[in-house]
Amino acid sequence: MEHQLPKARRKPRADSLRNRELLLVAAGEIFSTGGPQASLEAVARKAGVGIGTLYRHFPTREALFDAVYRHEVEQLRALAEQLLEEPDPVEALRQWFQTNIRLVATKKGMIEALQLAVHGSSELKAYTFQRMVEAVGLLLDRAVKAGMVRDDIPAQDLLSTLFGILYAQNSANWQPAAMRMVDVFVDGLRAR
Repeated sequence: MEHQLPKARRKPRADSLRNRELLLVAAGEIFSTGGPQASLEAVARKAGVGIGTLYRHFPTREALFDAVYRHEVEQLRALAEQLLEEPDPVEALRQWFQTNIRLVATKKGMIEALQLAVHGSSELKAYTFQRMVEAVGLLLDRAVKAGMVRDDIPAQDLLSTLFGILYAQNSANWQPAAMRMVDVFVDGLRAR
């Protein structure tokens, strides 16, 4: 009798990785304009793949929401790493907060779907919060080490304040007010 070894997990093919990325970008665009009820067929069409490809990557609508949310968070994490090159550490913090606001502004139609994804999964909520804390922590640590911002504010508090700014805005023209609030907040972080 022949003993079979478990199959080794193969690395995903390049075309599969490319299709997944195309689907995530397309879903972000489609959901931001069409809300959580936007057609999955429209997502597949926009990505230039068949609906079967979408379902191979994301077997449910919730799985797609989850993946889009994680993708957005990873982009913000990558941005924090890029902003470490910004000469002014305080300006890097400001830019990261402002990018968050612009991202939310472009994803207004997707907010309901993202909230469903996060509230439906405590693991997703914990993961995304941790990644966001790490991202802002990179920028905060650099600014503290440069002596430019207070050293008594944890990264979690910065993120909670950003969420407060975002969720406190309920008017149609909320983005300029949120940007002003970020400016006031970041200026208040400066070391005395």
